[in-house]
Amino acid sequence: MFTLHEPIDESVRAALAEHDDLTAALLARRGVQGAKDAATFLSPSYDEHLADPLRITDMEKAAKRLAQAILAKERIAVWSDYDCDGIPAGVVLHDFLRKVGADFENYIPHRHLEGYGVNRTGIEALAARGAKLVVTADVGITDVDAVLRANELGMEVIVTDHHLPAEMLPPAYAVVNPNARADELSPFRGFCGAGVAWKLVCATLAVSPELRTRVPFGWEKWLLDMAGFATIADMVPLSGENRVIASYGLRVLRKSPRIGLQKLCAVARVNQRTLTEDDVGFMLAPRLNAASRMGDPRDAFRLLTTDDEGEADMLAKKLEKANRERRSSAGAITREVHGRLKDRSELPAVIAMGNPEWRPALLGLVANGIAETYERPVFLWGREANLSLKGSCRSDGRVHVTELMTAARETFVEFGGHAFSGGFTVRDDTVFSLEARLVEAHLSLPARENADARMQADAALSLTEVTDVLLARIEKLAPFGEGNPKPIFLIRDADITKVAWFGKGEEHLKVALLRDGSPLEAVSFYAKRELGNSVADLAAGACITLLANIERDQFSRGQPVRLRILALA
Repeated sequence: MFTLHEPIDESVRAALAEHDDLTAALLARRGVQGAKDAATFLSPSYDEHLADPLRITDMEKAAKRLAQAILAKERIAVWSDYDCDGIPAGVVLHDFLRKVGADFENYIPHRHLEGYGVNRTGIEALAARGAKLVVTADVGITDVDAVLRANELGMEVIVTDHHLPAEMLPPAYAVVNPNARADELSPFRGFCGAGVAWKLVCATLAVSPELRTRVPFGWEKWLLDMAGFATIADMVPLSGENRVIASYGLRVLRKSPRIGLQKLCAVARVNQRTLTEDDVGFMLAPRLNAASRMGDPRDAFRLLTTDDEGEADMLAKKLEKANRERRSSAGAITREVHGRLKDRSELPAVIAMGNPEWRPALLGLVANGIAETYERPVFLWGREANLSLKGSCRSDGRVHVTELMTAARETFVEFGGHAFSGGFTVRDDTVFSLEARLVEAHLSLPARENADARMQADAALSLTEVTDVLLARIEKLAPFGEGNPKPIFLIRDADITKVAWFGKGEEHLKVALLRDGSPLEAVSFYAKRELGNSVADLAAGACITLLANIERDQFSRGQPVRLRILALA
């Protein structure tokens, strides 16, 4: 069932001769095949590996216009998305504009009442409050109509985004989106929305000597806490400039004086001083997202921008409560989906279903788990407060979901997203044929590379080789994430000495494996969901073969090394 990756090419091994066999193989599998590239990957440098932001198409134009608006005290509106990329992106621009003394406001649409994107109603409200310049963050690339309305009302718009465009770019004063433009000049294009917003801040300081005098040189590095947070949380590739932003972002996060971040870490039981990419992705980001999924996204924004400790404490607890409610609601939807699929005699190539009672904001989370379980694209829809049928989709890795929706475009009112995830509004008259239309469209698309590469191990280990020394070698490749997965190890014939289930519903698994000197702990969270029926026969005395990551147990005294189980045989 489990296999090892093929050995790397001998010429590549020679080029990476200064590194040990495992490190060389891991680098090569991440596209790093020379000594210079290896040095860049292993030691990302703020000064050496971040390109001039003015190389991004339309960036200089956008930066000069933003600087002009700040200096002239024009009213500026920052319109950001409501997720764990858009909120940090809005915070980046908020902190910068506050620092330079701008006249501005932040606008975040209500997920349930306004929906995704820049809308005409919000634009008209901003115009009525005197806004002359609108800067979008992590949104706007498909909002042609809203930008046209802004122009009609005498406002200029700077779009900063990273999502894919519709058939035409919006008629904005400037469109800064390295991922969307055919005429893009940036050497790196994979930024998240907050990354693009941070680049705009750097560019604005670069083009305006007067603003530069208001901001101490290097102050903009403090904004990397939010840019790095979003880069990790939004699952953009952690390569190129993103690797620099994520690496330095984690450093800043660990010592950030942002009181809301400190309170958020406290309610999530995360040690800020040792914060990791896993803490961001699995502990903090879900709590930020819970604000918009279950209530008002401005709660998350206020948490990250407030200077008031009491307010920060109240908001962090509010997000914690919302996250618990989110988990409960998403779990109920997940159980309903599984039940409906269980009644089917055969599963289609694309799963699509919905319920008017489902909250659309929760469906991305559910769709992700269903796609992983059934290994096919999943589209789920519910009814929004404005009665539109909105949903989320996730890919199993074999299909580009935006391309899939494009192939069935007549089915949707609107749609957008990335290769592996997206959102959509389905037409009322096509909702009941949604699955059939997507299955038909699926047949017309070429298959992507099989995602089952995760079942391949980077190396085989004995339990005695799982040590702090090995983990230190692995951690040189951190931060891990999209495009830089954690190394996977194959461990054969491990003897179990103890099995324990923990958590409120005993949904998490912990096993002790026999190792010379002391037992080695291996864990799996939501084990029955993640590992399936393979957990049924686990017991003391059993012998197992497993795939696992190696990690540090942050919650145990001494932070010992342990295994995170990915699959069992």
